[in-house]
Amino acid sequence: MAKIIIPTPLRKYTDQNRAFETDKETLSDAIRQFVDEYPEVKDNLLDEEGSVRSYIKLYIGDEEVNPAKNGSRELNEDTEVSIIPAIAGGK
Repeated sequence: MAKIIIPTPLRKYTDQNRAFETDKETLSDAIRQFVDEYPEVKDNLLDEEGSVRSYIKLYIGDEEVNPAKNGSRELNEDTEVSIIPAIAGGK
């Protein structure tokens, strides 16, 4: 199964789970399943149109992917999708 790595700021909505396994075959379907499983994540991950918020980056391995353009990207059993929220601060 493909795996979505859950960042620390979202874990409070996922019962502190660090990862979510999905049997979905595309990136969009996997994100949809993740949000369906953990509905409280939705407001933090998706905008009003249901798209991944602009300040959140998704990576498959080391490659940044844009769900709007790569939503149909196929996932296989060893795919790891990382959710990387923006970090603000500093000078």
